[in-house]
Amino acid sequence: MTPLIRTPHPAGAAAPARGSRLRRATAIGLAAGLAAAGIALSTKVTAGAAVQGSIPAGTQFYKDPNSQVARWVAANPGDSRQPVISRRIASQPQAIWFSNYRPSTVTNDVKTVTTAAAAAGQVPVLAVYEIPNRDCGGASAGGAPDLASYDTWVRNFAAGLGSGQSIIILEPDSIALTTCLSAQQQADRFASLSRAAAAIHAASPNAKVYLDGGHSAWNSASEQAGRLRSAGILTNADGLFTNVSNFNTTANEVNFAKNVLAALGNPPNLHAVVDTSRNGNGPAPGGAWCDPSGRAIGNYPTANTGDPAIDAFLWVKPPGEADGCAGAAGTFLPDVAYALASAGSSDPTTSPTTPSTTPPPTTTPPTTPPPTTTPPTTTPPAGAACSVSYKVSNAWSGGFTADVTVRNTGGGSVNGWSLKWTFPADQKITSAWNAKTTQSGATVTATDLGYNGTIPAGGSTGFGFQGTGSGTTSPTAFTLNGAACTVS
Repeated sequence: MTPLIRTPHPAGAAAPARGSRLRRATAIGLAAGLAAAGIALSTKVTAGAAVQGSIPAGTQFYKDPNSQVARWVAANPGDSRQPVISRRIASQPQAIWFSNYRPSTVTNDVKTVTTAAAAAGQVPVLAVYEIPNRDCGGASAGGAPDLASYDTWVRNFAAGLGSGQSIIILEPDSIALTTCLSAQQQADRFASLSRAAAAIHAASPNAKVYLDGGHSAWNSASEQAGRLRSAGILTNADGLFTNVSNFNTTANEVNFAKNVLAALGNPPNLHAVVDTSRNGNGPAPGGAWCDPSGRAIGNYPTANTGDPAIDAFLWVKPPGEADGCAGAAGTFLPDVAYALASAGSSDPTTSPTTPSTTPPPTTTPPTTPPPTTTPPTTTPPAGAACSVSYKVSNAWSGGFTADVTVRNTGGGSVNGWSLKWTFPADQKITSAWNAKTTQSGATVTATDLGYNGTIPAGGSTGFGFQGTGSGTTSPTAFTLNGAACTVS
C-alpha cells in the first residue's frame, strides 16, 4: 500500500490566491511584533510549564520504507545527490499524511501503517488533513463534504490505530485559519475537532493527539490559546503542534508554544511538538512560503528535546516534497531535497542527543558540499537548434511562477547551457529551482547546476522560478549559449 501522502502548504504569509494569508503578509510587521512579544512573555511564564514530557526521550519514530524519498534513494544509487539525500533526509522518520477522502478504506490504510510501525518497534506520526473547507478553499482545498461525514471518517481512521503508540497531527491550519468561516461555522468546526480527538483516544488510548497551534508569526499566543480551548484541548487532546510546513526557527516556535500553554494555564497533561523539517535557516526573506530557496533542514526528529514542555521535534512536512511552485504540490523533487539537505549543518548522529533549540548557523558549510565540477559550456555545434517553452504556472496580484522547458533540436549534445532572455515588463526573479538565475535590469541568464548540464540531441531540460511583477506578459525571444531558439 502506498500511504496517502499529501504535502501541506506552509502556514505562512504571502501565498498566491489566498486572500487571508496575503493580508497576513502585508501585516508582517504586526506578526513580527507578536512574535517578539511572545519571546518576551516566555521569560516570565515558562517557569510554571509542565515538568515532564509525555513522550519518552528514547522514542523511535516510524520510518516509512514506501515514502517518496525512500523510493527515490533506492532507485537512484548512481545520482550524485543521492548520498546526501539518503543520509540527511531518507534516514529520518517523517509524517504520513491522510488527506484523501476514502471512508471505505481509511481504516485499513491506517492499520497498514500502524502494523508496520509496531513490527519495527517504532511510533508512527500520522497527519490528518480532512476537515471540510480546509485551507478556506485555497490551493489545498478539499476535505470531507461536511462535518457529519468528517466525524464518521475520523472514527474510521481511529479504528485503524490499534493499541500501540501513535502521534496524531490533527488538521493543520484548522484552528489558526478560520477567516472564511462565520462565527457559527467556526464553533461547529471546533466542536467537531474536539469530537475527533475524543474519538481517537477512545479507539486508541495510547495515541497522542495534538491540535493546530499555528505558528509564531501568525495569531498571538492568547488568541490561539482561546481557539484551542474552544476546540477541546483541555479535555480531549494531549497538546498542540506548531510550524507545520513552515520555516520559523525552533527557538521562536518553542517560545511561542510555551506561551500558548501558559495562556491555557500550563495544564500538566498538555505539551507541544514542533515541525523542524525545513527551519534550519529560519524563514525566507519577505515571508516567502512556496518552495523558497536558501532554506535548510532543521533539528532532526527526536523526542529528546531537552525541554519538558516540548514532547518532540518532528518532520511533519517531508523535506523535498514541493509546496506547489517548484513542482506540483506533493511531488518529491531531488533538487529541492538536495538543497535542503546540503544546507543542513551536519549528518544525524547515530545515537539520540539533546539538540539545541537554536537553529544551526547559516554560515556553517555542509559536511558534504554540492558538486562543484560542471561540464564546460560549449557552443551548440553547427546546425544545432533549440526551442523553448515558457509557461506561467500560477499568477496573483504582484507575483507569479513560471516553468521553462529547453529542448535541444540540433544534431549534437549541448554540454553546459546558458539560457538568456529579456522580460518585457517589470518582472523580477526572486527564487529559482533546477537552475541558477542572475538578472541585470530586464535581462535574465539561467544556467545549469552541473548535474543537469548536458542536453542530448533531441533531449530537454526544465527549470522554474518565482517572481514579482506581472505574469501576464511573457518573453518572446531566448538564446541558448548564444544561439537563437524558437518559442513554442
